[in-house]
Amino acid sequence: MNSMNQPATAAGTFPLGADLPVVRLGLGTMQMTGRGVWGDPQDPDEAVRVLRRAVDLGVNLIDTADSYGPVVTEPLIKKALHPYPKDLVIATKAGLTRPGPDQWIPVGRPEYLRQQAEMSLRHLGLDRIDLFQLHRIDPKVPLEEQLGELQLLQQEGKIRHIGLSEVSIEDVERAMRTTPIVSVQNLFNLADRKAEPLLEYATDHGIGFIPWFPLATGRLSLADGPLAGLARQLGATPAQLALAWLLKRSPAVLPIPGTSSVKHLEENVEAAGINLPDTGFEALAQAV
Repeated sequence: MNSMNQPATAAGTFPLGADLPVVRLGLGTMQMTGRGVWGDPQDPDEAVRVLRRAVDLGVNLIDTADSYGPVVTEPLIKKALHPYPKDLVIATKAGLTRPGPDQWIPVGRPEYLRQQAEMSLRHLGLDRIDLFQLHRIDPKVPLEEQLGELQLLQQEGKIRHIGLSEVSIEDVERAMRTTPIVSVQNLFNLADRKAEPLLEYATDHGIGFIPWFPLATGRLSLADGPLAGLARQLGATPAQLALAWLLKRSPAVLPIPGTSSVKHLEENVEAAGINLPDTGFEALAQAV
């Protein structure tokens, strides 16, 4: 891979499960849906262009879920990219049902998780899902039963690796008594760092940390704020610096900024090549 022709690769790689290298700057697909993560995107053709352009730029980790739409982004990925490049890693999720816009209800019954995994295989046109994530732990179902079904799917060759979403360190440790966990996906960005202990744990244990909502910067990006000021100094945008900060924070961090616009995608990918100085990194870390 060439960082000049494929600028995303300047972010470096991380080995999911020690055997699946992914470029650390990926692409999230939640924004490729209608309002409330419900229904089709406003411009389906542009969504297809975003997916294809991301791969052109060196992105090889695409994060999605059966519940985005629902059943909107997985077929979009297949339409845009199938047959897939050899090194493309598609990470999907199951465990949240969608009764309506902006409504998310955990369902972790083993038979439901199996059904959704089988449907994701079909919608994506895959024989095996490289990273299958439990979208939420269902408090009504023992975690061991939820993960046990994913482990069975893994043994059947339908899942390669298992990840978790919105969890605590205690959740991860309990999960790992049932099956290896290669990634966690929690809310984390410059302005919201409540998941910092989990990030430290993931880094120490070789677990990929996928921060969702990575571009939220809050008041930091106000015109007189530290993010905007540093962005002007470095000739970058506040959003690019927010991603560069995440990439520098830990080698286990795998940001997946989402967009429905090729222009925004290209701007986001440029963050992979930004050399954020240590002084700038610390200034932003201390500003919250």
